[in-house]
Amino acid sequence: MDWDKLRIFHAVADAGSLTHAGDTLHLSQSAVSRQIRALEESLNTTLFHRHARGLILTEQGELLFDATKSMNKRLEAASARIRDSEEEVFGELRVTTTTGFGTLWLAPRLPKLYELYPDLKIDLMLEERVLDLPMREADVAIRMKEPSQADLIRKRLMSVRMRLYASKTYLETNKAPVEISDISDHRLICQSLNSIQVAAGATLLQHLMTYDIPNTFTVNNYFGVLQGVINNIGIGVLPDYLTEDFPDLVRVLPDLESGEVPVFLAYPEELRQSKRISAFRDFVQDEIFTHRRKMREAVEI
Repeated sequence: MDWDKLRIFHAVADAGSLTHAGDTLHLSQSAVSRQIRALEESLNTTLFHRHARGLILTEQGELLFDATKSMNKRLEAASARIRDSEEEVFGELRVTTTTGFGTLWLAPRLPKLYELYPDLKIDLMLEERVLDLPMREADVAIRMKEPSQADLIRKRLMSVRMRLYASKTYLETNKAPVEISDISDHRLICQSLNSIQVAAGATLLQHLMTYDIPNTFTVNNYFGVLQGVINNIGIGVLPDYLTEDFPDLVRVLPDLESGEVPVFLAYPEELRQSKRISAFRDFVQDEIFTHRRKMREAVEI
């Protein structure tokens, strides 16, 4: 059905007059009449009884008017919510990021976001595959490299480095490596070189593997690597953002680390004015600022 014809039909049914509907729609009476006739022909039915005092809906017209009234109410409600959204934050926000960052850094901080915006609904999609933001597979992404897709607003959030960590319990019963060659005396917990990971992490891992490590435990994401480390399986390759939330981790071979891994937040240009996006972006930036401050303070102690 033609939406424009339905809009004109609704105005005529509401006004009970072609003339009054035309005044409301800023159309001539003849133009309104033509649109109504065309709608009736497309439906193969009569929508109005015409008489000297005006128009009366037929039974079929009443059915259609009930539908257009419902549509009009929903459109008015949506319009009101859109206007309200200029001041309020609510509705669904689809966020995509990697499994490691999403489970280990972002998800534990989301309760604070919900305290600020209790009507916000987060759909958190954790996967290594890069979702297509311009095609609206997600609304906002946090990624470990600058997104290459066009028509995206990008914001660099922070840098991450991959380092070696072990649990305090593990190091109480196993001698900590002093030189990089000592790593061959330990089980290395890491992502498999065949799994998707940032280039800097893969480069560090390839370097470690040149030391003929006889025993490894590989997982396809950093959440699994962390579980291996805190359960004392061995020494793990992990991102440095974990040290704030897992204080029992002890850095091993402190001179060894990967190159910088940039962390970017990105969202489509068309969502520039979205209050949900703005609230989420500002929240993440504030949390990262707090995280950096705590990291600096820990180094100074």
